[in-house]
Amino acid sequence: MFRTLTLIFCLLIFVITSAFLSENEGVVLRSLYSKPVNQWPSPTIDSGVNWAEFSPLKPLDSLYFDLMEQPKVKLGQLLFFDPLLSGSNQISCSSCHDPEISWADKRSVALGNDHLTGNRNTPSLLNVAARKSLFWDGRAATLEQQAEGPLTAHHEMNMKTSLLAKKLGKIKAYKALFKQAYGTDQITYPEILEALSEFQKTITSRTSRFDRFMEGEYQALNDQEIQGLHLFRTKARCMNCHNGKYLTDEDFHNIGLTYYKREYEDLGRYLITGKPEDTGKFRTPSLRDVMNTSPWMHNGLLDNMTGIINLYNTGMHMMNPSEKEAAADHLFPRTDKLLQPLKLTDQEIKAIVAFMNAVTATSYHMPRPKLPG
Repeated sequence: MFRTLTLIFCLLIFVITSAFLSENEGVVLRSLYSKPVNQWPSPTIDSGVNWAEFSPLKPLDSLYFDLMEQPKVKLGQLLFFDPLLSGSNQISCSSCHDPEISWADKRSVALGNDHLTGNRNTPSLLNVAARKSLFWDGRAATLEQQAEGPLTAHHEMNMKTSLLAKKLGKIKAYKALFKQAYGTDQITYPEILEALSEFQKTITSRTSRFDRFMEGEYQALNDQEIQGLHLFRTKARCMNCHNGKYLTDEDFHNIGLTYYKREYEDLGRYLITGKPEDTGKFRTPSLRDVMNTSPWMHNGLLDNMTGIINLYNTGMHMMNPSEKEAAADHLFPRTDKLLQPLKLTDQEIKAIVAFMNAVTATSYHMPRPKLPG
């Protein structure tokens, strides 16, 4: 009986002490971060990494609605939602980039023409104008180049672009819209791409609680979310790749999910550059609104954020080549050295997931426009 009471007493002391330490840590971290961003604790950044400090997005203002009425933007919006841009007249850009689900499609990989699928996840178009390269492998440098990819791909929109301008020219309303935008009702393919680009530049995130916190509203984040912010910047090493206003370095990394010589193999940026060192590298996605854009990763195979952070916790070096394998196969992918075992506790992983929710804003559900016809 005495031993049982002693054990219970020790457990109570442990629980009380843990709670006190946790509360005390929360007070300390809140004090460290309840100040301008340039006074926050320095992040854990590896030598040689180019990074930028976090900065907030600005709320939409009345100028946004004026922007949406500009002729090229208005035309681009209609084109974006119009299935006439596909060979079957059934698929639009919005089929895979749906405004009701954060401009993505909630599928592992996109579903397109003839119900064919590709092998990569559909990236959200939120803040796409800020991207330095487009697609998971960075093969497009401009929004015009990006638009041309799905328009022409057989497993996406399957449109013969040489026929598109003539197809739209049969609709009087489109001829009038192109004249408003370009001064002539003679529709051209480059104008179609430009108008789509002008509209996509308007697709931006709304401000999140994290933005409000950075702007000085220090009660916008709770203690767990602030702990997640601190871990993101330090022990979890996330800021080596996810930094700046959009929480991305705009660079390419192999994070160990190449599935080399197995099902789901994807050599990533190597398929564009032909450089062996690019094998398995993919563009770092923005974490803005990340909790709205699952499933995640280039192949859309992961749909649980806790599970993803658990993977990063291992260091992701699951299949690096031995010296013999590397010598025999110059394409054998190597996981980026920035990834290391993290030794995060379950409680710390929960805090990082909480922070991911804090950087996720509520979605703006743009109504679908009435199309010309």
